[in-house]
Amino acid sequence: MHLVVTEKDLAARRIAEILSDGAATTAKMSGINAYRFDSTLVIGLKGHIVKLDFPEAYRDWKTDLHKLVQADIVTVPTHKTIVSALKRASKDAEEVTIATDFDREGELIGLEACNIVRSVKDVDVRRVRFSAMTPLEVKRAFRSPTELDLNLARSGETRQAVDLIWGAALTRFISLAAKRLGNNFLSAGRVQSPTLALIVDRERLITRFVPQPYWELYIDVGGANGKFQAKHQKDRFAHKNDAFSAERKCGDTATVISFERKERSDPPPTPFNTTEFVAAASTLGVSASRAMDIAERLYTAGWISYPRTDNTVYPNELDLRLTVRMFKSGHFARYAQELLQKERLVPTKGKKRTTDHPPIYPTARATEGDVDSLGWKIYELIVRRFFATLADPALWCTKRTTLESNGELFKASGLTLSQQGWRFHYPYMQTPERFLPDLREGEVLAITRKAVVEKETQPPQRWGQGKLIKKMEELGLGTKSTRHEIIRKLVQRGYADTRPLRPTEIACRVTESLELYAPTITKPDMTRLLEEEMEKIKDGELQPDLVVSSSREILDDVLKTLDMKHDEISASLREGLRDDATVGTCPQCHSNLIVRRSKRGGRFIGCTGYPNCTFGLPLPKAGKLRVTNRRCKLHGMRLIKVHTGKRFWDLGCPQCNYTAWMEKKNEQAGTEK
Repeated sequence: MHLVVTEKDLAARRIAEILSDGAATTAKMSGINAYRFDSTLVIGLKGHIVKLDFPEAYRDWKTDLHKLVQADIVTVPTHKTIVSALKRASKDAEEVTIATDFDREGELIGLEACNIVRSVKDVDVRRVRFSAMTPLEVKRAFRSPTELDLNLARSGETRQAVDLIWGAALTRFISLAAKRLGNNFLSAGRVQSPTLALIVDRERLITRFVPQPYWELYIDVGGANGKFQAKHQKDRFAHKNDAFSAERKCGDTATVISFERKERSDPPPTPFNTTEFVAAASTLGVSASRAMDIAERLYTAGWISYPRTDNTVYPNELDLRLTVRMFKSGHFARYAQELLQKERLVPTKGKKRTTDHPPIYPTARATEGDVDSLGWKIYELIVRRFFATLADPALWCTKRTTLESNGELFKASGLTLSQQGWRFHYPYMQTPERFLPDLREGEVLAITRKAVVEKETQPPQRWGQGKLIKKMEELGLGTKSTRHEIIRKLVQRGYADTRPLRPTEIACRVTESLELYAPTITKPDMTRLLEEEMEKIKDGELQPDLVVSSSREILDDVLKTLDMKHDEISASLREGLRDDATVGTCPQCHSNLIVRRSKRGGRFIGCTGYPNCTFGLPLPKAGKLRVTNRRCKLHGMRLIKVHTGKRFWDLGCPQCNYTAWMEKKNEQAGTEK
């Protein structure tokens, strides 16, 4: 029997369908799906079905952390039924093919599967790699199998080991210091902590920002060809009196001193790699982790190429015209036909070129009925980006003029799209047009209105997920496969609110404590160094044991410093947790309202003035609560989110929620009468 192992069940079903030309049947093996055809059996894993962990003796969180750092690491199964099925299938296997994802993580998952197979039977194991789950790509890969890349897999395993050691030790230290254990434990990590520091640093800039007033002077002018607005050439006046003095000096007319008209070329965007893709998806309101989840499903279904890629250059062997031709009918027909009229399709190229995967592009024509609404939104984004990279530049007509009125100079500019080019295909990057009529030097225009506008400087914006992922890439934090997961983890851990990313009080306290007493953890330098070492392991230039050993030594020194400041860190963290649990001010006695637990374990919002004040509000029984930094305009209370599974839902203001619930309850009682 030929045993084929894929990374997930969906991939197993798809590959079996392709290799059998639709003839595969579904069977059960140890409770999981398996797909049979001819003498072939295809089984899908669930990503990693084993994990690295510490021996049982070290799983007590009160274990000495210095001993934990030096402890052996063992491999334990995480999905016993899948391991059982794989072992059972291995007994009859004459050959095994690993068809997991073609990246570092996929190579490690393949090696894990290989080790399980060979623990049962010494059998020949081959590896196939492909970048799209299309019949052409999959069948080509199976015709030319290769070997597992052990160095690549071991570099992934080394990262897992280092992350386990750092994450376990730091998480236990922080949680124990804060006395926050159980499901609500605090966490820290090699990539997580410097990423959180970026969010906290930005919040500090915003909090400390002191706005400065300034004034701008505008005039509305009109001539034979139309009206427009011009701005004083000084741009900003630091002093109010100077702005009004310039306004009084202006007359009733303005003379055209200069007028310039040009055509500017606007080049098409570069192909999508993972970072650019999630950044674009975030502008559509789709979180980075959600966008990647959807993209992976589209890939497995055969609609797009592999979405985890650094590449921004299409490979020479990709038939661009054939790919466009797939869309000659259907939703994108008019866009495809416009491109096919070109004699040559010359794609744009980004700065990053790799040989593992191509940029993200559509591999088959889907319809809106093939995917759900959000899946279609992401699929359309990818199709349109692909078309845009093959299109002509857009052309803009730009105009600039300088006006003079009694010695005061004003400027105005115009911008008009004269040729759509790539913007016809890709409407997501809109640039507003500005009207400016054609003018002549010496032309005198009437000033119809003068206005001094007071403004103030603005603080920097909070991080959006797309921009934060770009910053993480720039600093070497995480990988294309993990950056979105790091952000999701920060949100799930209660460290940040989304859209935009705003740190909670405990996030600030954790970051401040680490910055003060163990700055190595919050800086990207160590993480960047590890990524460089991963590349050396992949290239066979460095042994994994040396990297793990070095990381243990660094972490042990960090823990010694933290130990000396345990009491100070504990006090800061516990104060931060109290602040995070404070919902607002009691409307009856003006004490703090906090999240409390009853003797029976239930949750409610209670007053710190108890027992003198018994004001309280109910809370949901299930789910992890998040007290956000946003406040109700009516009651001044902080809004609450509830985390269930992988989703957050908005409870909103507890007082508003309770009032609405009581009104609905009274209405129902009245209807029953």
